[in-house]
Amino acid sequence: HNAVSNGVLGIEHGNLIDEPTAKLMAEKGAFLTPTLITYQAMASQEFGSFLPPSIAAKNLQVLEAGLRSVQLADQAGVTMCYGTDLLGPLQTQQTLGFRLLRQAGQSPLKILQSATINAAKMLRQEEQLGRIKEGYMADLIILNANPLEDIEVLCKPEKHLLAVIKDGRVLESRWSQLAKEDVGSRVIE
Repeated sequence: HNAVSNGVLGIEHGNLIDEPTAKLMAEKGAFLTPTLITYQAMASQEFGSFLPPSIAAKNLQVLEAGLRSVQLADQAGVTMCYGTDLLGPLQTQQTLGFRLLRQAGQSPLKILQSATINAAKMLRQEEQLGRIKEGYMADLIILNANPLEDIEVLCKPEKHLLAVIKDGRVLESRWSQLAKEDVGSRVIE
């Protein structure tokens, strides 16, 4: 609350946001970038030894509080961005953060906006990032299913991600319409 009152426009994590703070953030145009997947990944069986037992219980409390904070922020009209804050071997969990935002009550559209146009706005780059539009940087992914219908599509890249395009160039492709020999050299126009 103090940070936003003093002009801070970007809050990372925000796991303990209360209703008055969420309302103030919305009034001031402050952005929230929750990092819920960090806490779930550290608590998962896959990374069970990542945290010592004395901290593991607190980690789960922070995750639950973070889910409530996302709900409060959404109800107050706070603009949210997508973030994870994962390091090292935990980075394999990056896309599972979409699932947690859905669990917190975010719509698939709001979740996609958090990873695209909202992040561009926070960076003050909305005139070149965050949209598929002429003159914008062409960073895209091609999926075989619609994440607006099921956000879980983004949680399973091995199943749904067909191609990655960065700076207008095809970096990776499993899509039959983008032959393997084109990867890395073809520019999408």
